[in-house]
Parts: sequence; C-alpha cells; structure tokens
Amino acid sequence: MPVEVEQRDGVVVVRLAREEKRNAIDAEMTSAIDGALNEFEDDDAALVAIVTGGPPVFCAGTDIASGSGRPTERGGEYGIIRRRSPKPIIAAVEGAAYGGGFEIAMACDLIVASEDARFGLPEVRRGLVATSAGLFRAPQLLPVNVARELLLTGEPMDAARAERLGIVNRLTSSGGAVEAARTLAEQIVAGAPTSIRQTLAAVNGLVRREDELGWDATESARQIVWASEDREEGVRAFFERRPPDWPGR
Repeated sequence: MPVEVEQRDGVVVVRLAREEKRNAIDAEMTSAIDGALNEFEDDDAALVAIVTGGPPVFCAGTDIASGSGRPTERGGEYGIIRRRSPKPIIAAVEGAAYGGGFEIAMACDLIVASEDARFGLPEVRRGLVATSAGLFRAPQLLPVNVARELLLTGEPMDAARAERLGIVNRLTSSGGAVEAARTLAEQIVAGAPTSIRQTLAAVNGLVRREDELGWDATESARQIVWASEDREEGVRAFFERRPPDWPGR
C-alpha cells in the first residue's frame, strides 16, 4: 500500500510509503491519501491527523513519469491540497519536502520538522510552476521576498531557517519529527473538540479567503508554461539527467 495508517488515542498518523520512488505522488497514492483523510474526518474518535513520510524523504512531489492522478472531490490535488478539514492536520517532515511535498506540508495546519528537513519549490528548474498552491501559499506563510527567492531560484531552505521564519512550528533532532508531532497533537487533543473545530474554522476562514484569486493566478501561469518549449525541454532534460538548454519561449 502506498499509504500506511495508524490510530492511537485520537491521533491518526498517515505515512506516505512509496520510499523506492522518494514518496513521489502517483494516482494510486493520491487516492490513498484522500481515502485516509476522509476516514479521519468522518471518524468521531479521530481528533488530529499527522501526515509524514519516511526518514530519508518526506515527499518529492508529483511522479513526473506517471503524474499524480486527478484531484479528488474532498481533497483536491494529492487528496489534500484543497482539503478543508474541520480537524487539525500536522505535517511531520523528515528529509526532503520538495515541490508538491512542500505544498502538502503547507496544506497542513501545523508543521513539525527534523533538523535534516529541507523545503523547496524547484519547479522553475524543470520548466514548470508550482501548481498545487505553492505560488500563493508560500507568500502567505513566509515573508514575500523569501517566497520569491524559493520560487524563482528553486533552491531549498533548511529546517532551521524555516523555523526562524515561522513556517515550522517545532524543530526536532533527526528522526524525531513524528514523536514531536504526536506530542503537539496530544496538546491539541487536551482541548475541547468543539472549541478546536470552531477555532480552526475561524482562522482558516480568514487566511484562506483569497485562495480563489491564488488559484486563478496559478491557472493562468500553468496554461502559459504548459504550452511552452521551456517545459518540454525541462522535462526532457530531467529524464535524460542533464542540464536543460532553455529555449526561453
């Protein structure tokens, strides 16, 4: 199975388990993530979810060879990007969270990261753009100049810098992200469920009220990039394992 699920004391851990592909998201994994989070939302005994990957890598984003499948009804891209969960979801990041992997983390309500975590949006180096909300969530969650840096250079950011900038809630030693996320989840679970749900709904209602503008801007950029020769060269160079020779059009 591409996703493993464990539940204990009201906390559900959803683990991406496609390590041989660096947890890259294909259609099967999108469906599995969506199903696991739908069950979490519908289970009255489940109060907080943790989304994590393997220690070597959180998630490398879309499987470029096969694609990530169609967006799901409740979760959108990857089964999580457009999800409006009434309950908190925490990302526990070990290793690389690149492209769609970083976008998955940003779709969660809180982020816990180990000291060896790395966050990046490398799409420009493939002749692409960040189409799973990275174009607008990065500027929402980070200082805008830092977001521009990540989006325009494709260079990753380490976990220590991410914590200093406020996008990471808790920084842990290597291998400790899931347990630290569980501790954070237990602190949340100690509160009243109704209060937690209403607080989350109020905060997310405010911070996500301009998401439609973000999606419109993303779609405009995607259409232009998708038709470009740069995209064709970027993908070709990726599979041929060579530096791209950008035509610039």
